[in-house]
Amino acid sequence: MINTSRHGILTRREILQKVGGGFGMMSLAGMLSTLDAAPKKVPQQTPHFAPKAKRVIFLFMSGGPSQVDTFDPKPALKKYEGQRPAAANIRTASKTMGLLPSPVKFINSGKSGIPVSEHLPNIAKHVDDMAIIRSMHTDFPNHAPALCMMNLGTLTPTRPSLGSWLTYGLGTENQNLPGFLALCPGKPVVGPKLWGSAFLPGKHQATHINNKDLTPEKMIPYLKNEALTPEEQKKQLDLVLAINKQHLNNRVGDSALETRIKSMELAYRMQFAATDAFDISQEPEKLQEAYGKSEFSKSCLLARRLSERGVRFVQIYYGNRQPWDTHSNHDKSNERLCKDIDRPIGQLMTDLKQRGLLDETLIVWGGEFGRTPTAQGGINGRDHNPFGFCMWLAGGGIKGGVVHGESDEFGFRAMQDKVHVHDLHATILHLLGIDHERLTYHYSGRDFRLTDVAGEVVQNIIA
Repeated sequence: MINTSRHGILTRREILQKVGGGFGMMSLAGMLSTLDAAPKKVPQQTPHFAPKAKRVIFLFMSGGPSQVDTFDPKPALKKYEGQRPAAANIRTASKTMGLLPSPVKFINSGKSGIPVSEHLPNIAKHVDDMAIIRSMHTDFPNHAPALCMMNLGTLTPTRPSLGSWLTYGLGTENQNLPGFLALCPGKPVVGPKLWGSAFLPGKHQATHINNKDLTPEKMIPYLKNEALTPEEQKKQLDLVLAINKQHLNNRVGDSALETRIKSMELAYRMQFAATDAFDISQEPEKLQEAYGKSEFSKSCLLARRLSERGVRFVQIYYGNRQPWDTHSNHDKSNERLCKDIDRPIGQLMTDLKQRGLLDETLIVWGGEFGRTPTAQGGINGRDHNPFGFCMWLAGGGIKGGVVHGESDEFGFRAMQDKVHVHDLHATILHLLGIDHERLTYHYSGRDFRLTDVAGEVVQNIIA
């Protein structure tokens, strides 16, 4: 028991104010003596069956890329330019006009001969490792609910994110780094709830990194304790531990307190691991040039460094807000956006393959929906299209060089072998060894899961 008299001896409150650690740091002291900078493998929760992939890199194109200008060529758009067929009567965010042909030339690529936009030549080199889904569909034509569906499996921001479910189900490979990282130079429309853990334990939410500036000290401010050495920190934490034992004894099962403790533990360990993992300047200059120097390029290089260190789920949001939302000046914007992602994504896949990591790393590419084959007004724009769009997967467990599903002749709706977002999520979980129907969490009187009461694994794209 600590003396609380005021005759020259500090009170509990004064001690806490002096050490500045708070209750969250109570369990750090016991591990300081054994902690080192090397990544530490920790026991994982057992997968339901043998996984084909160990981790995921989700390349998220916020705003919704156009399927008819990237991976789903539609020659009929040129043939019937300006006309408005019955298929055009779909629910959109704004009024649309007649058919708008794509100016993009499609090139048959790889041994599989799959057509890919001329603006994506580096990605096209890897088409034989990719499964392109041309029959994606979702439930709503506006950004916020569509973003929630793709990230959370529901139309409202009230559920855990895909990355949170994965870390909840599988744990982490490296206890010195977060299991789930969201790289976004700002925030998407819905904001941090897209990578939140909702009712899952708080330790499963993502650590958000603003990758506008990839200097480690800028990405993770206050990473190091400038005032104390590790030895001095240990002495401080020994004292906090003694105080907090009593505090915790009366708060068994306090999830908020446990989350705070876990986050502080991780913060301490990251002093050693993060400065290395996040420092892309350690990479050879030639490799940095191969990725490119853009914001997105550096994020792809960082994603590779994080993945090889065992981070379970890395999600890169392309740009702040919704850059792929091309309601106007679509043709030029689409070309610019495609060229900006092509080099870094192509190099990411090359880099992973050369390091023997592609087979165990699942790459997912896409946005919250696609875009209309019709024009929006007279301003060369395409509106939102949730009824038929493209995504692709590559790497861990994917059957490469395949196209799954079809849309109608213009690209309005998924028609054959349709894949809902729930099916996509079920497939991603399956590739990591998880049965989506068995990964549940009891909350508010019922068992919740990422795929709600739906979802089927897309077997055709699995190797």
